Amino acid sequence: MTPAQRISAAIHAATREGRTALVAFLTAGYPERDRFAQQLSDLSEAADVVEIGVPFSDPMADGLTIQRASQAAIASGVNLGWILDQIETVDAKAPLVLMSYLNPLLAFGFERLAQRAAAVGVAGFIVPDLPLDEGAALAAALAAHDLALIQLVTPVTTEQRLAAACAASTGFVYAVTVTGITGGGSADREDLGAYLERVVAASGVPVCAGFGVREPEQVTRIGRHVPGVIVGSALVEAMERGQEPADFIRWLSGDEQARALD
Repeated sequence: MTPAQRISAAIHAATREGRTALVAFLTAGYPERDRFAQQLSDLSEAADVVEIGVPFSDPMADGLTIQRASQAAIASGVNLGWILDQIETVDAKAPLVLMSYLNPLLAFGFERLAQRAAAVGVAGFIVPDLPLDEGAALAAALAAHDLALIQLVTPVTTEQRLAAACAASTGFVYAVTVTGITGGGSADREDLGAYLERVVAASGVPVCAGFGVREPEQVTRIGRHVPGVIVGSALVEAMERGQEPADFIRWLSGDEQARALD
């Protein structure tokens, strides 16, 4: 099974178990640089896929929470090379996806990045500021090592663009639930179900919905339409409060023992 296929397989496995897959986002090296590897390991046992944010100075798709996390991580010396070195030390139980803006990837070099990422166990990438029409070079470099390039769609994506993004996406399709930034709204719009089902109908890989997910009830509601849900800002905020990320993900999943601890 290729790395990209491992991502899809993890989401399909959750569906077979009768639950919604959870894709958990954390900013690498935040809030404690020295605990990143251990928290990543623990989180990989609770989540179905782990999305690792590469800190960037101008994260245009992210709200205040992830902006704050990125700035602090950069100040502590976290960069893409350090992240890849740390991932190499972790025996992750879930597929790992790097979420990065384009500049750090360009600076690292696409071919070098793909080779190094495959060697340390990264399964794919999300690049929110890379337009679909301009992603051929990165997609080719990643495909040479069977790594996923996950595409994003939004409620205002046209039918033609939706079809193209779904056809190009590997691993899963990232369905943004709100028109805005991470942490900046609720994933509860009235037409959410119809939008998500439209994405599912267009996609040959699993669809995961994210932006604005904070409560177990949202996971349940969104999970009626798509096989996976992505949680980011709420998890980062839980970590800022000192909560273990794996415990928060178990709570979101509806784990009764985790609820009792909340």
